[in-house]
Amino acid sequence: MPVDRLQVALVGLLTLGALATPSSQRPAVGTAVREFVAVDAPHLALTGVRVIDGTGAPPREDQTLVIRDGLITELGNRTTIAPPPGATVLDLAGRSVIPGLVMVHEHLYYPTGPGVYGQLGASFVRLYLAGGVTTMRTGGNVNGFMDLNLARRIDAGEAAGPAIDATAPYLNGPNTFLQMRAMRGPDDARRQVAYWADEGFTSFKAYMQITRAELGAAVEEAHKRGMKVTGHLCSVTYAEAAALGIDNLEHGFFAATDFVSDKQVDVCPGQARGQQSIAALDEAAVPFASLVKTLVDKRVALTSTLTIFETLTPGRPMPQGLEVLTPSLKNQFEQTHARVAKTEDSVFRTLLPKGMALERAFARAGGMLLAGTDPTGAGGVLPGFSNQRALELLVEAGFSPLEAIAIGTMNAARYLGRDAHIGTIAVGKQADLVVLTGNPAANIADVRKIERVFKQGVGYDPAKLIASVAGRVGIW
Repeated sequence: MPVDRLQVALVGLLTLGALATPSSQRPAVGTAVREFVAVDAPHLALTGVRVIDGTGAPPREDQTLVIRDGLITELGNRTTIAPPPGATVLDLAGRSVIPGLVMVHEHLYYPTGPGVYGQLGASFVRLYLAGGVTTMRTGGNVNGFMDLNLARRIDAGEAAGPAIDATAPYLNGPNTFLQMRAMRGPDDARRQVAYWADEGFTSFKAYMQITRAELGAAVEEAHKRGMKVTGHLCSVTYAEAAALGIDNLEHGFFAATDFVSDKQVDVCPGQARGQQSIAALDEAAVPFASLVKTLVDKRVALTSTLTIFETLTPGRPMPQGLEVLTPSLKNQFEQTHARVAKTEDSVFRTLLPKGMALERAFARAGGMLLAGTDPTGAGGVLPGFSNQRALELLVEAGFSPLEAIAIGTMNAARYLGRDAHIGTIAVGKQADLVVLTGNPAANIADVRKIERVFKQGVGYDPAKLIASVAGRVGIW
């Protein structure tokens, strides 16, 4: 689908409820950020580069891309566009550039003990940026204000990281999580949404034990404020949530309980039972087709989080990036990976490929598929590294590399209401770009070959960002 190419003068417009409007001025680069910056010039020309614009269109070879004050001002063949006088010129012959990744199921916490998540925002935001993520939505938080405060610090140039759409603490009913509040009915749901919205959070997430009445009240309150609600559901089915007006559902169809035969109203039958029902589901049969039609008709987006389910599936490769963890956390996950590999009767042997097929069927039916990673579970899902892996897994699921890149960039920008500014490469848009030494249109694994990450025209060195936290992720 073609993307509108807005003029620079329109960049100040913003959809209600989205993140702060990108400024036409270059972003602040504070002292704490400066050490990670490799390119910082008000006027740049990237020449000879292969442009993969994020729309799904074929790559354009030998392009010149001109950036002024953080915005793309010119884009075209190198033979027709000359670098402007005074611009800093980067010869990127043989490289590719894709839009900065826009990922919508991310967290600033990680499993550090039984039922406990360590708050690792300071290190995680650096890893996300190093991995090419320039905008992210935190898919729920268990700390209160850290996500919001980090978002503000990053916007002020006091920390290196992606722009953050900060999701408030989870909206959930009675539960066993040590770091999660339990709501007490619909009025309480409205109060919780109102409180966190007034504090500055920009998204909400419903969780597994919420009731239909609470979810409906939360959605209504959020929508009154121009904000969206997503959900990792269980007690409420996908069809019920769609009828209540939810905007997004997490984990593709892995979390759906619509097909549990004896599902009781407002009761979570357990994730395992839901997963077994999905593993046995026929994507060509009427029940699944009917649910897909409901979601598409109600404009409910799905977020693919194949990375977290891969860590639960025997026979899958060891995740990349484990070396950034503290030795104890690294060893902890390696032991988990070894145990998973020996689980002969694991439902995930069937569930992972089935989940991939269902996500593909949803997208082919016209549904909006987004991408995220979910660094939770038993570990092994590391920011940045897993975002790159998410695109590889989408290709394994049957999407073309260009489609996978669009899912990880353009689609999420549209969902967040920021597609006038980010998500694709076009004149007038923010210069959020990832420079790669390969060609991911031909080999999606080349998304790992990151040379530079540009956020609002400032070029960051991914190696320095990763080195700054290596061996210490798990502490801060």
